[in-house]
Amino acid sequence: MCGRYVSTRGPEDLSGLFRASPPDPGDALEPSWNVAPTDAVWAVLERADRESGLLERRLRPLRWGLVPSWSKSPSGGAKMINARVETVHEKPAYRRAFAKRRCLLPADGFYEWQAVPASAGTKAYKQPYFIRPEDGAVMAMAGLYEFWRDPGVADGDDPAAWWATCTIITTEATDAAGRVHPRMPLALAPADYEAWLDPSHQDADALRALLAAPGGGRLDVRPVSTAVNNVRNNGPELLDAPADAESPPDRAGPAHPAAAAE
Repeated sequence: MCGRYVSTRGPEDLSGLFRASPPDPGDALEPSWNVAPTDAVWAVLERADRESGLLERRLRPLRWGLVPSWSKSPSGGAKMINARVETVHEKPAYRRAFAKRRCLLPADGFYEWQAVPASAGTKAYKQPYFIRPEDGAVMAMAGLYEFWRDPGVADGDDPAAWWATCTIITTEATDAAGRVHPRMPLALAPADYEAWLDPSHQDADALRALLAAPGGGRLDVRPVSTAVNNVRNNGPELLDAPADAESPPDRAGPAHPAAAAE
């Protein structure tokens, strides 16, 4: 599962890293150390230009929480922040987007939590951990996007008439991340960006092969401030390590309840 992540790189940096056209001047997102569901997030996607018809790779903001085009309302989007790699190609909510509306969601890293049981003088709590590539490189999380037409807006040319939403594809956690949570976002390697983003590439088996294993190498896991538990908190101080926190122990027992809801 991925329910919160960090995205602090600016559009100039991201456009260069992904060889994408910059966003429209009116699209601006502030750096965030606490990206939460329903937030606007940066995405890299390829679509045909309206005037030339040529395929163009662009950086643009999307709302995190996928709303399928056939939904009667956008109310379920907040629950559709993740799609499991094992079933994403066949689930009704995701299969159309998987076929031709795929994207990359850049991140510095993501958060996961472990329950800490109560002890003498201490209440039970959830300790957050920040997980990122060891080399500090950007994570290109595999994602899907959709457009939903709001029937309450009469003018189809009104920007408010269309919602552009996205979801993050998750996989079984590997490396140090598996000590914290059984699932993690699936990051693609740079060599696979072109095939993943190309909307004309619709061979389901070939696309699934791109998602066979997380890209990006080893991961670093470290405890951070419990202030990140509140979505209203934001800032680089969220990545500060608590003085009394320890590295996550080896995970044992049944999967986390959060994973079952994904």
